[in-house]
Amino acid sequence: MTDLPAASIDSLVVPEIAKLRPPSSTHKPRILILYGSLREVSYSRLLAHEAARLLEHFGCEVRIFDPAGLPLPDAEPTTHPKVQELRRLSEWSEGQIWVSPERHGSMSGIMKAQIDWIPLAVGSVRPTQGKTLAVMQVSGGSQSFNAVSQLRILGRWMRMITIPNQSSVAKAFQEFDAEGRMKPSSYYDRVVDVCEELVKFTLLTRDCSSYLTDRYSERKEDADKLEKRVALKSI
Repeated sequence: MTDLPAASIDSLVVPEIAKLRPPSSTHKPRILILYGSLREVSYSRLLAHEAARLLEHFGCEVRIFDPAGLPLPDAEPTTHPKVQELRRLSEWSEGQIWVSPERHGSMSGIMKAQIDWIPLAVGSVRPTQGKTLAVMQVSGGSQSFNAVSQLRILGRWMRMITIPNQSSVAKAFQEFDAEGRMKPSSYYDRVVDVCEELVKFTLLTRDCSSYLTDRYSERKEDADKLEKRVALKSI
C-alpha cells in the first residue's frame, strides 16, 4: 500500500458499494421548480408548468416557487416570509429544475436572486448538497446556451448533482399556444428528455446522496475540531 501521511489515515474511508444501494424510498420523488421572470406573460413560467405536468406524469410530487415578492438578497432579513418559503421548499426537495430566461446573454437577476437566498450551509446542514438538478432556459432570439451554462456552474457551487441533459428553447414566443401549453416540437421533446432523466437520477441517488457527498476533507476537519475540544477540556 502507498504510504500516506499519518494525520490523514483516520479520516480515510474506502468506498463501499453496499452503501450506494440502500433500501429504496417508496414516496414520490419531491421536485422543486424555480423560474426566473415576473412578466405577465412569462415563458420561463410557462416552461416551468410544462415541466411540472411531465414530472407529475412520471410520478413526482412537484412544487413551483413563485418569485413575486422575494426581496433582493440581503435587502431583508432571512426571516422574510418569501425567503423562508423558498428555503423550506429547497430543504423539502430531493431534486430541482431551474428555468431562466436569457437576458443580455445571461440568466435573469430574478433567477440569480432565488439561488442567492438559498444558503450553501446552515450550521451542519447543506440545504442543496446531493440533490439532483436539471437546468433549462428560454430565449427570445436564436438558440443559445449561456443561461444553462451559468446555471450549471451555480449547481456545482451548490454541490448539486446536475444531470447531463438540458433544455434551451429558442424563440420561445413561437413555442407556446394561446392556452400557454408548449407546442409539439423538437424543443418539447428535449423538455421531456430532461424531465425523464431528472426523475431517473433522483430515484438513483436520493437514498444515498449523503454518502455520495461525504467528504474526506470535511471528516478530517471535524476530527481536528473534536481533538481540539477534547484537548481544551483536559486543561
